[in-house]
Amino acid sequence: MEPFDFLVVGGGIAGLSAVVRLSQSGSVLCCTKEGLAESNTAYAQGGIAVAMGGDEDVALHLEDTLMAGDGLVDRVAARMLVEQGPQRVEELLTWGTEFDRYTAGEHAGELMRTREGAHSLSRILHANGDATGREIALSLLRHVKSLANVTLMEWTTSVELTVEEGRVVGATLLDGEGGLLNVRVRAVLLATGGAGQVYSDTTNPAVATGDGIALAYRAGAALEDMEFYQFHPTAFAQEGAPRFLLSEALRGEGALLLNAAGERFMPRYHPLLELAPRDVVARAITREALAGPVYLDMRASTIDLHQRFPGISKFLAGYGLDLKRDLIPVGPAAHYLMGGIKTDVQGRTTLPGLYAAGEAACTGVHGANRLASNSLLEGLVFGALAAEAMASDKLPTLQSELAAPAQILEAAVVTDEAAVEAWIAELRALMWRDAGLLRDGEGLRRAKVRLAEMAQTCPHGMTRREIEARNLLTVATVMVECALAREESRGAHFRSDFPEHKPVAVHTVIERGRVTEIQS
Repeated sequence: MEPFDFLVVGGGIAGLSAVVRLSQSGSVLCCTKEGLAESNTAYAQGGIAVAMGGDEDVALHLEDTLMAGDGLVDRVAARMLVEQGPQRVEELLTWGTEFDRYTAGEHAGELMRTREGAHSLSRILHANGDATGREIALSLLRHVKSLANVTLMEWTTSVELTVEEGRVVGATLLDGEGGLLNVRVRAVLLATGGAGQVYSDTTNPAVATGDGIALAYRAGAALEDMEFYQFHPTAFAQEGAPRFLLSEALRGEGALLLNAAGERFMPRYHPLLELAPRDVVARAITREALAGPVYLDMRASTIDLHQRFPGISKFLAGYGLDLKRDLIPVGPAAHYLMGGIKTDVQGRTTLPGLYAAGEAACTGVHGANRLASNSLLEGLVFGALAAEAMASDKLPTLQSELAAPAQILEAAVVTDEAAVEAWIAELRALMWRDAGLLRDGEGLRRAKVRLAEMAQTCPHGMTRREIEARNLLTVATVMVECALAREESRGAHFRSDFPEHKPVAVHTVIERGRVTEIQS
């Protein structure tokens, strides 16, 4: 294998956006844990929030983002997100992304825009109704495949980062055949997405095991705001079925939430009703569910639901349900990590040579609670910014000793797969019970003790699932430590023993086991 200038870990919207720009500055190796189209990006149904309506819309998008973030949003990062978003979306259009457009009326041919929770205007773009993420991922992938200087490596798991003299100089990779490769590069970008698999109930795909976050932390990088995990209010909640995401866009199109008594309950919780911020809706559903099932109701809708939501309609049909006819059982599920690897707005971490973007990173752009449909935009904007920083920062050259080609190491050893799966299942159940949507000090301390015990039996082999188990343990341990340290309720972090805000908003930073607070 030839030497590379840059290694990008992750093939979602942030990673591929970075690859496009990095290819103009050197050779790029982009590795993904599964097939190139499999990422959190591809599962994003709701859409991409972007202010295509001019300066006024940009200003309102910023204010909506700040409001949802509950006092912790980094204003500089949020401003960059909303101001650069339209240009990044225009690039997607030139690369062949097909967003939905109006087919009739005075706006025929224009981009169709809808509204979602906590947005003051209709600014959400969709593709194929409810398959926005997949359309963006596939169009980006087609564009990346047309570029020179790019090598794409599927079915490849990152094992550890290589750090020499305080600088990240590469990584050890596990290929699809169980072989280990030691790759040395000028700089590494982690764009590995979130960590929903740390919870037993999640909308995230199986690949979302927090790999990049765990790798960065073990290498010595700081993490920020790891206690803030967003639980999507409306995942499919039928027993025995997967926790399939039922998009925010359903409520944007008028869906109501009903409790077991058939009562519409959101008027008791927030003036924005079903379009309140996600943390508010998720906690309301959790409370109402104590008395019985909670349902999503679209029976009064006048739109063509099968056309507007083809993917959701197809999924529900498999369970004998129809949006137009039936009440749909829903409940919260782990969906999005607001925290992550601490970075500046250009993706620089606290470790030289290491960059991060997308859900794996924490610029502070989401604060304590992400605004609906800002995640795809985040990947586009901050993936591009990280690539620009990597291309312009002073890095070791390929003429240095870092130019060594990839080395093939020993093959991974197969171990007891059933035991590994049982260990992971226990961790996920523990996190859902004691460090989930509703938390308190007693449960968090119980989780901390049990995680320390589980560390003694953590799988230590070099198969993909064993690597994922170690990453999940790292992420879970850090999340619990940060949740214990934040003795207040804010955004997605709710502690019943500390139900109020503190007067001063602070960020939680953890580095090498030490938690500190930084004023927002």
